[in-house]
Amino acid sequence: MKPVEAKYYEKLTDNRVRCLLCPANCAISPGRLGICRIRENQNGILIASAYGQLVSLAVDPVEKKPLYHFMPGKAILSTGANGCNFRCPFCQNWTISQTKVPTEYFEPEQLAEMSGRGGSVGIAFTYTEPLVWFEYILDCARLLRQMGKAVVLVSNGYINEQPARELFPFVDAVNIDLKAASPEFYKKVCMGNLDDVLRTIRLALEYLVKVEITNLIIPGENDSEKDLTDIVDLVANIDPLIPYHISRYFPNYEYTTPATSIAVLDRAVAIARHKLAYVYPGNYITDSDTRCPGCDLVLIKRDGYSIQLPHGRIAACPGCNRKVDVVW
Repeated sequence: MKPVEAKYYEKLTDNRVRCLLCPANCAISPGRLGICRIRENQNGILIASAYGQLVSLAVDPVEKKPLYHFMPGKAILSTGANGCNFRCPFCQNWTISQTKVPTEYFEPEQLAEMSGRGGSVGIAFTYTEPLVWFEYILDCARLLRQMGKAVVLVSNGYINEQPARELFPFVDAVNIDLKAASPEFYKKVCMGNLDDVLRTIRLALEYLVKVEITNLIIPGENDSEKDLTDIVDLVANIDPLIPYHISRYFPNYEYTTPATSIAVLDRAVAIARHKLAYVYPGNYITDSDTRCPGCDLVLIKRDGYSIQLPHGRIAACPGCNRKVDVVW
């Protein structure tokens, strides 16, 4: 395939370039890659070197993303690229985000044509970090929007404002992994910046994207009472109606710390439910039903990735007539 020139970069001296897609703003010498490993300086031109290169392709329940308030019970075709602009040492998908693996090329039109496969409602760009795959996702998203298909991102939210504003008009839903409430955690552990991620969440809401947030709780890193309280405050200050997923860490990649205790997870859920309307435990068995914040009526009953709708796909709660915060 013909090399695809990347968007959002500037030329520097000596054939170097500066990538302006994400806040890392990598200055890249000829023949070198940015931190994401899929944007390459080829003779002074920044190339989206992973354009169309899929690392995986599968039909998943939308709940697996996790998205609980966007098309519940539906399937979505999911794919991803071989790269990431974070360096989280606890990454649960490090074998495809942090190391080079074989990929298969699909034109945007090919992927869009497959978007109904297995009853899928659209495409979820997930598994690794979709935002560094910007050019390919934008091309696919435009096609999918014309077809009336859903576009979903599962992301760390690390993107500069201008490209986010170009992409979000074509995105229907996003789950953003909010790592912690501590700027120091982002800088030291992820090699990122918290404020940029919070800006992305607000931008998505501005463009009426259905936003859900996941927080992976890691023992000794972001699981103190202050950590659990501060991150809930961050989300509540943005919008207390954002669905909030609390996920259990398991040892992986460079981290060997034992898995998060159930007691800590239960405490995190209790803290979150004081200020947020929709709080969902993840990666361990407990109540993950969607209840009406107005009267506590169960609107969506869950058993793993399977759901039951006691009252059907309703617009208002039959118990108190409160609007149901779900995109059916």
